Amino acid sequence: MLLEVNGLTKRFGGVTAVEDVSFGVEEGSIFALIGPNGAGKTTVFNLITAVLKPDCGTISFAGRRLDGLKPYEIAAAGVTRTFQNLQLFGGMTVLENVMTGAHLTGRSGFIKSMFRRPGVTAEDKVIKKEAMALLGEVGLKNVAGLPAAMLPFGRQRLLEIARALASGPRLLLLDEPAAGLNSAETKELAAYLEKTQGKRADHDPC
Repeated sequence: MLLEVNGLTKRFGGVTAVEDVSFGVEEGSIFALIGPNGAGKTTVFNLITAVLKPDCGTISFAGRRLDGLKPYEIAAAGVTRTFQNLQLFGGMTVLENVMTGAHLTGRSGFIKSMFRRPGVTAEDKVIKKEAMALLGEVGLKNVAGLPAAMLPFGRQRLLEIARALASGPRLLLLDEPAAGLNSAETKELAAYLEKTQGKRADHDPC
């Protein structure tokens, strides 16, 4: 089992947002949390990725406990996510947004790359090439130099997914990825996710 969630509970004052939730996700599978607005789906995602701390329960990824780790440590372990409300860097280009995801696993890191520290240039070229390849997969290569904020909403959704995939995660959490998309965009997104699952045998989205 790649992801194991057991007895997860989160309360906000007198309101119980998540109560005794348990499930497992097999590697290479697509697993969905389904429920109406307010059911606690985003809260579960926030607990898995350490945006919130659980009141009870445990979270394990590939045999390693995640509860107690910081968000960047969880991302480095191979779990990345998108958000219900887009979290793009609007003033940065489409390409730069994807490159920020790739820098998570780079030796130099994003901050050093911004200041062009020694040893960064060669790695940056590799990351740029990989980021452009991802943009090609989602149909955004031709707008790589545009500010992310200029993209239509549906394109921004695809950009956020490409950025999340740039770090090569083993587990990708998508928080309502089709929210705000029209039917054509939703079909395009579903087709891309299916294609991505098939191509990334050792980094499957779930």
